[in-house]
Amino acid sequence: MKKYLKTGLFLFTLGLSVVSCESTLDVNESEVTATTDLVSPELLLAGALQAPRARYEVTTSELGSILMNQWGGDINNVTGGFQDEYRLNFTQNYGVGSAIWRDLFRGMGTFQAIINNPNSAFNNYKAISMINKSYYFQVLTDLYGNIPYSQALQFGLNISPAYDDSQSIYRDLIVQLDAAIAILENSSDYLPVGSEDTVFNGDANGWIQVANTLKLRILLRQSELAGTDAETATYLTEQFAALDTNFLTTNATLNPGYTAADGQQNPFWNNYGTTAQGDPTFDNDFIVPSDYMVNFLRGVATGQLDPRLVRMFEPVGDPAPGSYAPADIFGVVQGEVANPNELSELGPGLRFSAEQDSYFFTAAESFFLQAEAVHKGYITGNAQTLFHSGITASFDLLGATGAAAYIASSENTNLIGWTGSSNKLEAIMTQKWIALCGINAIESFIDYNRTGFPATPLSLIAEQARLPYRMLYPASEYSTNSANVPNQPASEAFTSKTFWNL
Repeated sequence: MKKYLKTGLFLFTLGLSVVSCESTLDVNESEVTATTDLVSPELLLAGALQAPRARYEVTTSELGSILMNQWGGDINNVTGGFQDEYRLNFTQNYGVGSAIWRDLFRGMGTFQAIINNPNSAFNNYKAISMINKSYYFQVLTDLYGNIPYSQALQFGLNISPAYDDSQSIYRDLIVQLDAAIAILENSSDYLPVGSEDTVFNGDANGWIQVANTLKLRILLRQSELAGTDAETATYLTEQFAALDTNFLTTNATLNPGYTAADGQQNPFWNNYGTTAQGDPTFDNDFIVPSDYMVNFLRGVATGQLDPRLVRMFEPVGDPAPGSYAPADIFGVVQGEVANPNELSELGPGLRFSAEQDSYFFTAAESFFLQAEAVHKGYITGNAQTLFHSGITASFDLLGATGAAAYIASSENTNLIGWTGSSNKLEAIMTQKWIALCGINAIESFIDYNRTGFPATPLSLIAEQARLPYRMLYPASEYSTNSANVPNQPASEAFTSKTFWNL
């Protein structure tokens, strides 16, 4: 992705933990050893929740921030960063795509081990694992299309898993989430989950809210297809009618006890902050805002200054805290080879300590999903109020002040205000793009492919006319699962759409 690809997977070690495997694992193998079936689920859950996080919240989200023109590389200090992403050079040998594929699949292995446990007393653990497995499988099928699903994660029993159709995967994700919710609604019938649940500390309702919100995301992803496909339209109508609107209203965060010690730092800080010894990491200095993102938040396109700018990115020149203005923040034009300014870095709203929480599912994303669903008539509610709640939740997460004033001053402004935007979906996607920057930016890339919003500029050296529709299957699949992996020429990244994409 840059001058090099960082390998290995951050795995927080907690008490009785299991040993991670080497990077040779395929999609049928677990992040833990083959003795997982002998380990009780309460000893596996904390590690399972942590296993995919580094690859997801660092590599996967970073890819979204580059593709959606939010971040760039510090060209004043590093030569050649993000060349594949800027050129839109996505092939089977694209290292970042291979890492996301490998590590999200293997990171789900422990969830599958918990699900496979034959003891029904552990059903609460199984339900949490089913929700998490559905979360990551949606990301994988959104990025790659048809993938191994029904035959994946079988711990070597099937080394050549078949590829499932992405629409059938989507339908089964809803089935799995419904089954998980049914268990959690009767959670008192099973062994309770405690502190090993590093997201909700065993609170079943928190996981029910995640499951409902994830269902909302899965269903809305298909909503454009419903305009031309009658069967999908009928399916969505039925599913939305049955959807429980007990959605997330607070951030679902994960923290197993992050601390400033080797192997125990928050993954985001571990990559973009400092080492346990206090030395800046490579990406601490390398990651900078894009010029487009800075100017958008400054109000160049809208006339409205966004106070979140100074929480997302630091000023140059080291002014006293609280004394700098947005004019002190400088970004890079993606693809340029020289910039006369000192470039800003990530700000205190995104990185602030080795102990900071990981954001599993934010309240802002939940509110924007709800706003879209109400706007499209799928659920009842006030879309404008939900839209404003999403903005407020984003301000709160970043520690930004002035949310109410910003909402009031931008209300009649196109692209960012509800009343002033003739295209409400574009306004929702634009505010969601801001809110997910540095948090879960891959969702904005997927949303762009679904809706066309927000239409951010390509880099100066882009060799394609648009962003890719998908990632290609990694070269490793053609050597390890050649009987099943679909043949893909490089052009398919820009011609072959996922099933929900019009």
